[in-house]
Amino acid sequence: MPIAKLTRRGLASIQPGSARTIYYDADLVGFALRVEPTGRQTYFVEYRPGAGGRNVAKKRYTLGTTQELTPEAARKQATDVLAAVRLGGDPAATRKKERAVPRFSDFAISFLKDEADRLKPRTLANYKSYISKHLTPALGTLQIDKITTIDIAKLHRKVGKTKPTTANRLLEVIGSIFRHAALAGHVPKGTNPASGISAFREEGRERFLSPEELARLGNSLALAESEGFPWKPSESKHVPKNNQRTIIDRHACDAIRLLILTGLRMREVLNLKWTDIDFERGIALLRDSKTGRRHTVLSAPALLLLSEREALGAYVIRGDTSDKPRADLNRPWRAIRTHAGLEDVRIHDLRHSYASVAAAGGVPLAIIGKMLGHAQAATTQRYAHLADDPLKAAADKIAHRIAAAMQGNNATILPFGPGASDAA
Repeated sequence: MPIAKLTRRGLASIQPGSARTIYYDADLVGFALRVEPTGRQTYFVEYRPGAGGRNVAKKRYTLGTTQELTPEAARKQATDVLAAVRLGGDPAATRKKERAVPRFSDFAISFLKDEADRLKPRTLANYKSYISKHLTPALGTLQIDKITTIDIAKLHRKVGKTKPTTANRLLEVIGSIFRHAALAGHVPKGTNPASGISAFREEGRERFLSPEELARLGNSLALAESEGFPWKPSESKHVPKNNQRTIIDRHACDAIRLLILTGLRMREVLNLKWTDIDFERGIALLRDSKTGRRHTVLSAPALLLLSEREALGAYVIRGDTSDKPRADLNRPWRAIRTHAGLEDVRIHDLRHSYASVAAAGGVPLAIIGKMLGHAQAATTQRYAHLADDPLKAAADKIAHRIAAAMQGNNATILPFGPGASDAA
C-alpha cells in the first residue's frame, strides 16, 4: 500500500507502472490516487459507510482525474466527502441513486407508455405531440429531478410568443409528468416546476350558428347524402370532365345531425352503441364520456332519427368495420361546411350552438351544464350572456311603452312599486 504526499510536488515524482497502482495520501486518511499503466491518474476517496468498523465493506467515491482537478481542489472535495461520511452519509450510494434518475426524454417515453390505457386517445395524442415538438427538444437531456422552474418558464415564454394556448397546455403536461415522476420515486411528492408560472391569457372563441346558418347546414346535409356535392372544376387531365358529384356517407351525416340535436361531444356520438340507447325512456348511456360514465337525455328529433335507422353493427355511427367506432368526421365535415358557407365553423361549435339555443330560450344554466355533461359550473358560464336575451326582450317591451307615453301616444304606462301589475 504505497503512501505519498498528494501534492503538486508529490505527483511529479509518481510514474505509471506495469499494473494499476493505488497511492494513499500521507496526511488525509481515505484520500487516494489511482494510477493506470496508461498514465491516467484519478483521485478518489475510500471510506466505510455508516458506523464503520472492519465488518463494513469499503466504498470508493471517484472525484476526478488530475487533468480535471488540482491537488488542492481534490483534497478539498475529499475533505467534504469524509465529513459527510462522519455525519452518517454514504456519498457513493447517493451518487448512484442520482445517476439512476432518468433523463426527461427517457422518462417521457415511459410516462406515455404507462398512461396509454388511462388517457383518452385524443388526450394521449396531444401529449405525444406536446412532448415531441416542444418538451423533449428543450428538456430531453436533463435528468427529471434537475429540471427547474426557470427551465419551464423559459420554454413557456418562448412558445407563448406565437402559440400562447400551446404554451399553457405545456404547463399542464409538465404537471402530469412530474406527478408520475413522484410516484416513481424520482422526485419528492408535490414537485412541479411548472407550479407558479402564470398562464398566458387565452382568447375565448365563441361561434354559434344562427337560425339561417342552421337552415343552410340542414340543406347541405340533405344534399350531401342524396345527390351529393358537384366536383369543383379542375385543369388536371387526370380528373374526369363530366359532371361528377361527391356523395357523403349517410352515417357521417347522421353523426353531424346528432351532434347538433344533442349537444354531445364528437367522441360521445361516435362511441355510442345501439345497446346504450333506451328508446322507451328516451336516454342514452355514455360509457366513456370526458367527465366519466353518465346518462344523457335524447330529444324527440334525435330519437326519431335513430328509430328510422337500421342497426348495421354494434355502433350507431358505423365505422370502417362493424366492431369498431368511426375514427373522426374531418373529411365529411369539411365538405359539408364548405358547401353550407360555414368555413369558420368547427365541428365542436355545433355543441356550442346547441347550448346557445338553450340559453337564449330561457333554459337555466345549471340544466344546460347537466345536459352537456360539464364537470364544473364555470364551464357553462360562457353561455350566461345569451341567457340575458329574455330579459332584454322584457326590458325592450317596457321601455317601448314608456317611450310611447312620453311622446303623448295613447299607451298604458306600467305601474311600478310593490303590488304593481301589468295592465296591458
